[in-house]
Amino acid sequence: MEKSKNTSQKWSMIIILSSITSALAGFLFGYDTVVISGAELKIQALWNLSPQLHGFVTASALYGTVVGALIGIWPANHFGRKITLLIIALIYVVSSLGTAFAPEVYSFVFMRFLGGLAIGASTVVAPLYIAEISPPQYRGRLAGMFQLNVVLSMVIAYIANSLIAGMGEHDWRWMLGMAAIPSIIYTICCLFIPESPRWLISIKNNTTEATSVLKRFYPTETPEQIENIVATIKNETQSKLSNEKFWSWRLHLPIFLAILIALFNQASGINAVLYFAPRIFELTGLGEKAALLQSIGVGVTFLIFTAVGVALIDRLGRKTLLYIGGVGYVISLALIAWGFAYQYYVIIPPCIFLFIASHAIGQGTVIWVLISEIFPNQFRAQGQAVGSFTHWLCAAVITTVFPSLVTNFSPSYVFMFFCFMMIIQLFWIKYMVVETKGIPLEEVQKKLGII
Repeated sequence: MEKSKNTSQKWSMIIILSSITSALAGFLFGYDTVVISGAELKIQALWNLSPQLHGFVTASALYGTVVGALIGIWPANHFGRKITLLIIALIYVVSSLGTAFAPEVYSFVFMRFLGGLAIGASTVVAPLYIAEISPPQYRGRLAGMFQLNVVLSMVIAYIANSLIAGMGEHDWRWMLGMAAIPSIIYTICCLFIPESPRWLISIKNNTTEATSVLKRFYPTETPEQIENIVATIKNETQSKLSNEKFWSWRLHLPIFLAILIALFNQASGINAVLYFAPRIFELTGLGEKAALLQSIGVGVTFLIFTAVGVALIDRLGRKTLLYIGGVGYVISLALIAWGFAYQYYVIIPPCIFLFIASHAIGQGTVIWVLISEIFPNQFRAQGQAVGSFTHWLCAAVITTVFPSLVTNFSPSYVFMFFCFMMIIQLFWIKYMVVETKGIPLEEVQKKLGII
């Protein structure tokens, strides 16, 4: 009995370690997303950027994410999930060093754009890889590690920004260049993960290698049980979907779900808050250093409630977490808008923390998990790309216009708009979102009425 228990732990560790490695892409994604918040004001002053150009420079990585989300599906389907994750890691290394040593604004924009390509592609490949190798009962928690890594790196980025700030006129270069260290570690780790068995079967029709990988994942299973897993995946691939195109009416429900969850994610204003957290706190009367310290509090809040969301996602389900986060969105955004409108600034910092907690436990935890679950095996990369593309396109637009909006309009109007969008999201959750917790990926398709 003890021997059997140890063997079971062995297969669990292989899957867990592979998931953690893939989720490290989220660590680099989060660090790159937030680190600019400590550097954007100094970059603006250094190169004398107008508000419009400043917004474009800050959002340059986000434009890369839009492209990366689109092109990430090609290597993911043609070369495999593992090779694509390795390519992403190498791009992260180049981008982090390139931004740190950029001599002028245009090369800086290019390197930020390059990092954005890696971010966009990682949000396609990493969650779907984890979903494809995870047991159904643990899929939410394992796929949720991607977002947990995103948030952990945000906390580290905020702390690093706070510690490095004030170390000289080039302190912002150190902030950006520090990302090279985890990028190199991630590159090495990617060399040792196995390929996704679902990709091997559904895309490459290589059941021999897929069976070998599955035996490593499930060494206690009998050959017949492994064959049943392979047969289930093959049956879905060879079902009535085999002659379907991605853009078809049969797949309209998962496509709409992927687009709308990504749209609502960014319509909350989360990226505007994360990118410009120090500036928002300064609007409430805090000094620069105090604003940076408040930003660390944002990161810690994000981390704690993401951990709570990951712990609950396979217990309460995806839809329940979206409800919890959605209600928190509406309350916090309404109070922030009221605080700016009536200059009652003392209420804004705690409401920012409530907003972050709501996002972390709801949309932040659920988005990449849900998108990775709702598409058939042979269309999962395309579906993930559609969701990621929508997410990053909206993020790029909001981040670009946010500095101009808070300059030309009262911040209360901006946050009122975000609040209104989150009220609409609650109706979407009630009438359109389906629950996927604990269901094998192939069974999700039956629940959606696809097969």
